[in-house]
Amino acid sequence: MSSLTLPLSEPLPAIDNSSRIPGNKGIWVGIACEFVEFLVLFVVYFVARAHFPESFEAGSEKLSRVAGTVITLLMVTSSFFIACSVVAIRANRRRQSLYWLFAGLVMALGYPVAKYVEIQWNLSHGINGESGIFFTVYYYLTFNHLVHATWGILGILWVMARHLAGGYSAEDYAGLEALASYWHATDIIWLVIFPFFYVLV
Repeated sequence: MSSLTLPLSEPLPAIDNSSRIPGNKGIWVGIACEFVEFLVLFVVYFVARAHFPESFEAGSEKLSRVAGTVITLLMVTSSFFIACSVVAIRANRRRQSLYWLFAGLVMALGYPVAKYVEIQWNLSHGINGESGIFFTVYYYLTFNHLVHATWGILGILWVMARHLAGGYSAEDYAGLEALASYWHATDIIWLVIFPFFYVLV
């Protein structure tokens, strides 16, 4: 019987996660719905742009590219920090995982703040939802994204509370991974929105 026991000095066999779905199936249903919703909105964007090319060209020049760039940097940095949090918990570094998750939350909270400042700047320059078809589409798409990002921020707060309560470990971190998957998806959508409005590619 003793021959079947692994010596304490030898590492345990690695678990093969190659076929495992990150997070859980429920979050991927939500992500699929999010992608479908924005796919429809992008179709509306291209239809409007095809019919009013001059309005889109002129409208893009009036937006603050600084604001768009700041939001992009906040989203990408937040996603990176949350990914680092997942990597840390996988390595059983719980405290480090919490630090990374908190840093991701701080960056994520910067998004609605930056968006508020941008909207105030827009309004001070006479840019609102009735300023033309470009701005109608712009506000509708970016506000929809902000709603999804707000859900993500609430998700970060929930996961943070569970993490602080010891809800995640190297053996069980599906909730943290599900959050990271959703936040990355929301980040990807913004990376599509940014050039469509601020750079007009």
